[in-house]
Amino acid sequence: MPLDEQQEAAVGEWIEKPQREVGSITWRRWVIRTHLVAVGEPLEETLTPYLLGRVGPRDVVVLGEKIVAIGEGRAVPLDSVKVRPFARWMARQVRPLGYGLGLRRPETMEMAIREVGWLRILAAAGAGAFDRLVGRSGDFYRVAGRRVAAIDGPGPTTIAPYNRYIVLAPLRAGELAERLARRLRAGVAVVDVNDVGSEVLAASRGVNAAWVRELLRDNPMGQGAQRTPLGVLRPVRHQRRPRRWREGSEQAVGGTWIPLGGSGDGPLA
Repeated sequence: MPLDEQQEAAVGEWIEKPQREVGSITWRRWVIRTHLVAVGEPLEETLTPYLLGRVGPRDVVVLGEKIVAIGEGRAVPLDSVKVRPFARWMARQVRPLGYGLGLRRPETMEMAIREVGWLRILAAAGAGAFDRLVGRSGDFYRVAGRRVAAIDGPGPTTIAPYNRYIVLAPLRAGELAERLARRLRAGVAVVDVNDVGSEVLAASRGVNAAWVRELLRDNPMGQGAQRTPLGVLRPVRHQRRPRRWREGSEQAVGGTWIPLGGSGDGPLA
């Protein structure tokens, strides 16, 4: 069966990834194969069926920022981007990162300039040049900001038709996270994850962003043709409870409330 037909047949499949321990808690992790999200798609409606009745208050649902941006209509066709001379010059100054072109592609640099302005990009480039002198990295994106760092240009493994699109950072990720959290009665986080790191762009109330970042640091969701932009994190083993807590009560761990009852075995029926 061709790969795309196999993926279509497996839509809705929960794929379990190796467990990880964070905050003295062992977490089970699943990624979920979804349909191919379309530009402007109402994600609150179309993603809920993969999760409703299978997640609970202890779980954290994670969404890749790319599908959130696509749902917002923030996907820009490459051939619609008119690149100006400054963007072409700036793109030539970007160092290769070893995975995709990123801002080395003139069209992606052009969209970065449109997002935050040429002055900020120029200041970020100055910070990046200083990095080279002192032997460190990362200041370009720290100065340019998350709206630039989250821009996703097409790469060799990008699934069609988005191999001909630039996907910008979502603008209303926090609103979507809160709406989904209320609907699913679970935590929700929107994340930007790749092979070099993970970041939480937005999260519903009560979600510990630092834990989510650590749990996704190994990029279990992938970023190519896997079509697994959705995941679930579930705590299954907790710290020993202090004796002052009554049986069945809740314990505050690292600023996040984690209920202690239940076995946490597998997706909820």
